[in-house]
Amino acid sequence: QESADPQRTAFLLRKQWTLYSVTPLYKFSEAHLRDYSRLLSAFVAAEKQKGLAVEVGVELDVKVVITSLSELKGSDHDQAAILVQLSSRSAASQKNSEEKLIWSGWFCCVCGDDLSETVPEDFTCLPLFLTNGAESYTSIVGSWFQKTFDCCFRRLAISPLNLSWMAAMWTACKVDKAASAMELVFSVPCLSYPLDISYAIHPEDAKALWDTVQKTPGEITQEEVDVFMDCLYSHFHRHFKIHLSATRLVKVSTAIASAHCEGIIKFLQSQYLTGVLTLLTELAISQIQ
Repeated sequence: QESADPQRTAFLLRKQWTLYSVTPLYKFSEAHLRDYSRLLSAFVAAEKQKGLAVEVGVELDVKVVITSLSELKGSDHDQAAILVQLSSRSAASQKNSEEKLIWSGWFCCVCGDDLSETVPEDFTCLPLFLTNGAESYTSIVGSWFQKTFDCCFRRLAISPLNLSWMAAMWTACKVDKAASAMELVFSVPCLSYPLDISYAIHPEDAKALWDTVQKTPGEITQEEVDVFMDCLYSHFHRHFKIHLSATRLVKVSTAIASAHCEGIIKFLQSQYLTGVLTLLTELAISQIQ
């Protein structure tokens, strides 16, 4: 699955992306992306005049470009990813001034064959939507897609169970460069004030533990994930006398990616990009089915 072109997808790395699930788009056509760019540009301009998404004191000229990212596929049956970019240029500056990217969003479906096979021909399955930029622009772009293609967006949260799977899966991955520590962040419930516990594990120690837990290379079971996390909890309790099992896992950070329970992801390795997107596509599909 690790087939994404590193040069074409490098701009996706090391940015914080907010996750949404999207129902199938009605009458969407990749052949009309230029028309969609023009129509969305007009919609953004109209919303700007209502006072939305405008930086105070600066009049911005917003340009919309919608393109295809055919590299982000897990199988031949997947629809090519669709990238939406909003750029701005100050109206007071010269016309040939450099445009500044102010918002990005992209739809994708990586290994989403199960969903694609169950919807009618007139619908396009792009169940995962990721955004980077001001929420006001996310709202405008989402509103246009909902009105134009009769689809529905929902924030995609990541459960503690799925975060523990990510911790195990990403620990098992090999990286060329010196790997950063795996960090788990837990939220302590039932307190009158917020309290988080950060637990960092050396990547080689985490990998050594996983190798003792995993029974079949290339396959991961729920039992193995549970044993892996229980071992980490036991080690932490031995040193600090704190039961992490009584807390809530809210964030996982590894050399591959980092993920937060509120539906925020950061990709760190291009070679594992499609693998991480496969998992996120599954989560998005499970929310809309």
